Amino acid sequence: MEERRLDYKSSGVDIEAGYRSVELIKEHVAQTMRSEVLGGLGGFSGAFNIEAAKRMAHPTLVSGTDGVGTKLKLAFLLDKHDTIGIDCVAMCVNDVACAGADPLFFLDYIACGKNKPEKIAEIVKGVAEGCKQAECALIGGETAEMPGFYPPDEYDLAGFAVGLVDQDQMVDPRKVEAGDVLIGIASSGIHSNGFSLVRRIFPMKERRSMNYRIAELGMTLGEALLMPTKIYVSVLRAVRRRGIAIHGLAHITGGGFYENVPRMLREELRAVIRKSSYDRLPVFDMLQSEGHIDEKVMYNTFNMGIGMVMALPANEADYALSIIQEENEKAWIIGEIKKGEKGVQIER
Repeated sequence: MEERRLDYKSSGVDIEAGYRSVELIKEHVAQTMRSEVLGGLGGFSGAFNIEAAKRMAHPTLVSGTDGVGTKLKLAFLLDKHDTIGIDCVAMCVNDVACAGADPLFFLDYIACGKNKPEKIAEIVKGVAEGCKQAECALIGGETAEMPGFYPPDEYDLAGFAVGLVDQDQMVDPRKVEAGDVLIGIASSGIHSNGFSLVRRIFPMKERRSMNYRIAELGMTLGEALLMPTKIYVSVLRAVRRRGIAIHGLAHITGGGFYENVPRMLREELRAVIRKSSYDRLPVFDMLQSEGHIDEKVMYNTFNMGIGMVMALPANEADYALSIIQEENEKAWIIGEIKKGEKGVQIER
């Protein structure tokens, strides 16, 4: 009997598909390039020149890493993979921007059950779009084919961002004080948090149920749920460059208002937020109604229509709002900082 010869492909890993993926993503990666990027795609590492740091008194690197979470399950169901990468970039660069830093570069990691080059290219297309919105370079990444670990049609996506800021210009929560005004910048939708609960409310078993247009949403349910996370890098940069003294920033991600806003507060300060002060997106009303969810749980899980909260002196609030509006973003004064037990108080 002839001995059976094994190779990597027979074990489920297609090296040729990996080569094909790299070729397909090159055009998307090229669109994110900055002059500081050294070398090209395909090396063992990515290199980025930080000559700009010489112009800073105390150059400081700021990093952030995150993934997309179970929102990916919806991408699988709808077989739509070209925007999920925006979510991955947003989750990282928005955190970096909360420190007052400008993102420099980004790396992604895709782990999949089967490397389908065209699907990988669609995912990276979204990553590249997110990098363009954040004005950072996609300088590297990894696609790992892991048969037997992930189902053939599923994957996971995570990323890592590095930014640069002069230490003296960092957003420092120690500067937040009683009397500061809170400005909320609108979210685009659910963003990338709370999807384990979303999936309980809307069981994602049939693509058909996600393709019904819902009048209140102005789109299908699938489109509303898969709406990419907003990237706030550009608007925050615009506010900083106009000389606004930003005392604190909170990216409203997992844990909603109750977990994230206190991250920019000292022990003796309390954030008071008026939920009637801004336009709540219809998708959150639908989630609450369909899931019979308590109001506090909603504000402790979702962004509720506000993706970024900014604390700044009251006398600069109107100017900051005008700058944000010039950047074509919606924003409102949603509350203020008061003395009291550290935490968040949400009022009508």
